[in-house]
Amino acid sequence: MQSKKRVVSILGATGSIGQSTLDVIARHPERYEVFAISGASQCDKLVEIAAQFHPKFIVVLTEQNAQLVRQDLVLRQIKAEVLVGEAALIEIAVASEVDTVMAAIVGAAGMPATLAAAKAGKRVLLANKETLVLAGKLFMDAITQSGAELLPIDSEHNAIYQSLPIEFRELPYQSSFAAAGIEKLLLTASGGPFRTRALSDLSSITPEEAIKHPNWSMGRKISVDSASLMNKGLEVIEAHWLFNAPLDAIEVVVHPQSVIHSMVQYRDGSVIAQLGSPDMRTPIAYGLAYPERIEAGVKPLDLFSIARLDFEAPDMLRFPCLGLAYNAIRQGGAAPAVLNAANEIAVESFLAKKIAFTQIPELIESTLNRHAGLSDESLESLLQADQAARKTAIATVAAWS
Repeated sequence: MQSKKRVVSILGATGSIGQSTLDVIARHPERYEVFAISGASQCDKLVEIAAQFHPKFIVVLTEQNAQLVRQDLVLRQIKAEVLVGEAALIEIAVASEVDTVMAAIVGAAGMPATLAAAKAGKRVLLANKETLVLAGKLFMDAITQSGAELLPIDSEHNAIYQSLPIEFRELPYQSSFAAAGIEKLLLTASGGPFRTRALSDLSSITPEEAIKHPNWSMGRKISVDSASLMNKGLEVIEAHWLFNAPLDAIEVVVHPQSVIHSMVQYRDGSVIAQLGSPDMRTPIAYGLAYPERIEAGVKPLDLFSIARLDFEAPDMLRFPCLGLAYNAIRQGGAAPAVLNAANEIAVESFLAKKIAFTQIPELIESTLNRHAGLSDESLESLLQADQAARKTAIATVAAWS
């Protein structure tokens, strides 16, 4: 039984993962204390969180938003210090009082603070794909050197983590697939809302259609990534780094029901899977309480109502983004960082109705071709690659308009 409260900083508290994290924490006030929260622009929501959870610090990105939050805090007589900017994000991630960091900021913006938490030896609950996509080797080296705990929160990677032998999942870089008897990782994908849509109709897809995921409640950007299967491509890159996995031992399986969250296939013919209702509170609760299991407010899985589980191979013509991700990790260097940056601009442009859905992979491939061979030797070189790719992608969108 846990006697001391875990002290948590939530990077990205206003997003869907942040909100689910707070929901789990609220169910266990005797176990968890919220030390700090951050948010990009939803000032009202940050104040509401502060009223309920009483964090010591609130971090926002601009001084203008900081003033809005401070005014509301005074009016509501809530005590919390408001900090501004990237340095403040790092500050709440490495604070000595904090032992657990939920890294849930979408995009490259969350990467420096997440890396800082790893170097500081925290328990890092990783819900930010970009940290591993941009800087997988640097991040895993930091985890290994500092002795930090890394718990993946993506439902797929969390499922794999649960399905691996305990010695391997906790220290993957001190072992190998062969030594652990692992044949391959099976990453499941729902296939998104366009799995059966006619290929000839894909160019007419609207942002409103793309953000309606059939199974999961997610933010706009990740919903579009799911529709293009880029989210699965990013997850392949993540799995490669998280689990010290050879690329040819990571296979994507389309599973429309989203009940099996992922699987591990072993040498002896066994396949171990983690199943559950499609609710992010399950992996979040697992990460918060590991190695214990706690109530998370998740509806129990009813296999009788599901009745069937379907599987199919991904259609690479329908989902070219998946192939681009495999190619980026094979290319090495800063290619995954370029891929991610180009995808962020592509999705942003699609949501703004500047490009068509089918132009998302075209923009990514064009940007990758322009920036082949960039170095991944340091965080600075990776961030430079990220910025260069963004500039190229933005210029390409402007040229297409």
